Amino acid sequence: MTDDAVDAVDAVELEILRNQLESVAEEMGEVLIRGAYSPNITERRDCSTALFDADGRLVAQAEHIPVHLGAMPRAVDAIRDRDPRPGDVFALNDPFAGGTHLPDVTFVSPIGAGAGGRSRSGDRPTGDDDIVAYAVSRAHHADVGGMAPGSMPAGAREIQQEGLRVPPVRIVADGTVVDDVLELVLANVRNPAQRRADVQAQLAANERGARRIGELLDDHGEGLLAAFDAVVDYSRARMERELSALEPGTYEAAGTIEGDGVTDTAVPIEATVTVADGAVTVDFEGTAPQVAGNVNAPLAVAESAVYYVIRCITDPEIPPNQGCYDPVTVEAPEGSLLNPTPPAAVVGGNVETSQRITEVVFDALAEAAPDRVPAESQGTMNNLVVGGPDFTYYETIGGGAGATPNRDGASGVQVGMTNTRNTPVEALEAAYPLRVAEYSLRSDTGGSGRHRGGDGLVREIVVETDATVSLLTDRRQTPPAGRAGGTDGTVGENFVDGEAVASKHTRAVEAGTTVRVETPGGGGYGDPDGA
Repeated sequence: MTDDAVDAVDAVELEILRNQLESVAEEMGEVLIRGAYSPNITERRDCSTALFDADGRLVAQAEHIPVHLGAMPRAVDAIRDRDPRPGDVFALNDPFAGGTHLPDVTFVSPIGAGAGGRSRSGDRPTGDDDIVAYAVSRAHHADVGGMAPGSMPAGAREIQQEGLRVPPVRIVADGTVVDDVLELVLANVRNPAQRRADVQAQLAANERGARRIGELLDDHGEGLLAAFDAVVDYSRARMERELSALEPGTYEAAGTIEGDGVTDTAVPIEATVTVADGAVTVDFEGTAPQVAGNVNAPLAVAESAVYYVIRCITDPEIPPNQGCYDPVTVEAPEGSLLNPTPPAAVVGGNVETSQRITEVVFDALAEAAPDRVPAESQGTMNNLVVGGPDFTYYETIGGGAGATPNRDGASGVQVGMTNTRNTPVEALEAAYPLRVAEYSLRSDTGGSGRHRGGDGLVREIVVETDATVSLLTDRRQTPPAGRAGGTDGTVGENFVDGEAVASKHTRAVEAGTTVRVETPGGGGYGDPDGA
């Protein structure tokens, strides 16, 4: 057999292994979604699963939530510093120790070489207790304590007000659940029975991932570890080629968050993007210092937003793993909005500031990749939380996508850093003391252009019991911008019993209160009067 033939066989085997790894990550996600209790996971699918190698490099992921997945490497790094052993499972949600915001709870399971027994070729990769991989799941739990149901209070000034802060801690040790840790967590959340069920679903997802990696070790032995290196190297090489095709240079852009939940003062984000030699550096020097409210975003969130943009302007067929991230550097001054220090409140940074980061970086790269950057999308997740003593409803509401150089923007979709589904009306009304009065497209809210921006949505809900309502939104004052001559989309609006309220707002409401969210439309692309 010629060397070329050997190389071809190796390439085929590598592609098979890569697809097997991605299949494992997807299967983990299905186990989590099917096993969870909360509609936030079972219906909206606000969760993500992935596999990492022993060095903490992402090797495979499911097609889940960008803001979860891009920030996961820091969670694995935090675990690797704590003497992980096979049979352990670590839990964390601390944004200053590998997390993003407190409702996103991450479980990390170290996988030992012994998980696979002995490979069919007889070559054990390393000692039984040596770690070869990590299975990771991250899910948004509907409540993790704090000053308001849903753990997303608009007026939070410090992270302690947002919920229970869990640094990396073993929730399973040597194969046994650490009941003291689990009970401590459940004692600090609303709806503990539901949270217990969601925890069990995450544990099951990680266990499935560990089992499947064991089976791959049985089949491939050390070849599996070689595949980890190869898939990362392959993606890195392809990403570097893609970035080399961009117009070299230094590009700048800026945007603002419409208040931090404590004041209405606009909060600036500035980015300087340098494209050179097959690499991209994004420097957020000039961005505001960390603020009193909750729109501070941990550096992991800023990184995930940048990674998302880079993925959007490069070949979508590049396998998503650490190799895609290696040529990308993200810098933000410590103590700034995008690299805050404790006890900064951060719950809105993950869901709202992340969306603004993507738009700012897209704007900066519009000159370097003019045929790949769309008009601005709705630029917000439109977070709505309604909760009481025994229930918590949480949803992000879709809106208009920005038009592209080639097509109209989609209407009524999740954009940017979220990739969740909507909660079906039937499921929502069955699970919560809520009634949906209207769920419709918000017509003619997309910007005009050669290609139109997508329209926003209207979600109107009647709260049928006394409760607390929290809104974390943006783009209520500044519209999503059109591009290349396209016009802007329409800003969103929030109403409680017909009264317009701020973009970030928490209040107690009585039974019969109506909450209405009208989401922004996306910007148009190209001169509407042009050819």
